[in-house]
Amino acid sequence: MQTMRFFVVAVVVSYNRSKLLQECLDGISSQSRKPDQVLVVDNASEDGPVDVVLSHSLKPDLVRLHHNMGGAGGFVAGMAAALAKIPPRCEAYLWLMDDDVVPQPDALSGLLDAASEAHADNGSWPALLGSEAVWVDGRVHGMNKPRRRLPIRNGRPQLQVSAHAYQVRSLSFVSCLVNVRAIQAAGTLPRAAFFLWNDDFEYTSRLLKTGIGYYVPASRVWHKTKVFGSSDADPGSRFFYEVRNKIWMFRFSRGNFTTIEFLALLVATGRRWLLTFVRAHDRRQILHCLSRGFKAGLATRPSSNHDLFAREPEVQALIDRADQGRQAVIR
Repeated sequence: MQTMRFFVVAVVVSYNRSKLLQECLDGISSQSRKPDQVLVVDNASEDGPVDVVLSHSLKPDLVRLHHNMGGAGGFVAGMAAALAKIPPRCEAYLWLMDDDVVPQPDALSGLLDAASEAHADNGSWPALLGSEAVWVDGRVHGMNKPRRRLPIRNGRPQLQVSAHAYQVRSLSFVSCLVNVRAIQAAGTLPRAAFFLWNDDFEYTSRLLKTGIGYYVPASRVWHKTKVFGSSDADPGSRFFYEVRNKIWMFRFSRGNFTTIEFLALLVATGRRWLLTFVRAHDRRQILHCLSRGFKAGLATRPSSNHDLFAREPEVQALIDRADQGRQAVIR
């Protein structure tokens, strides 16, 4: 189906999971349509990911962070570095994933086929496309399966050739294909200040307020989380980031949503937090995180990517360069 030659940079963020990183890179290497370049962000790991990268047949580029910037910061660093590799005047995508994602052989080709079909149907390239993520036993991960977009504002609700692909309002960074022009038009990278959780939801909902994105079951990856679960599974102490980041979204990302969408998000968030509390092994911990998250979300605001990477000057320069490229597009 592909009638267009895309330039694709795969961006993998890794932290203390060298064995999974090896599997992830092996999965990328086995693609029927390989990415043009591969970039790994080592988030100050201590278990030898550099050795995995240097010895792998893909010969990925490596961005080494001296401090753990969380998944959010890792994707900011990786996307900024990847944008610097894009040749001029080409249709390009960044393929984002964590190190616990193992793409099946047709994962990338499935996403690119859907991109071509969407372009033929809609007259424009989709801003985002996401793969179906399954756990080790073959069950579809609920936390990575987005809801259908309703109402549809632009473009076809579903794709015909890419079986069962449908329009969405957000996607996770578990095998997410992001159009470079959409990044440049949006004007920013994800918020590194989020550290963990909701950075992908906030960013993709920002791109898809006016852009078009599809969930593509024909593209499939293994998501090798420790346990199977959805977004309301017991998160333990990490629940702090869920609460703080959602409060930040309510305060500073209000423009990502219509009024109806914003109200629906409030209701869905309340329901999710309630289910998290009910299902938690340690409810006292969840209440403590809820209190801390509320206080932090209301008393602070997310620091800029530039400021957060002050201790990583090489990455900071790439982030600033990406922002300058955006300004040139706008002008």
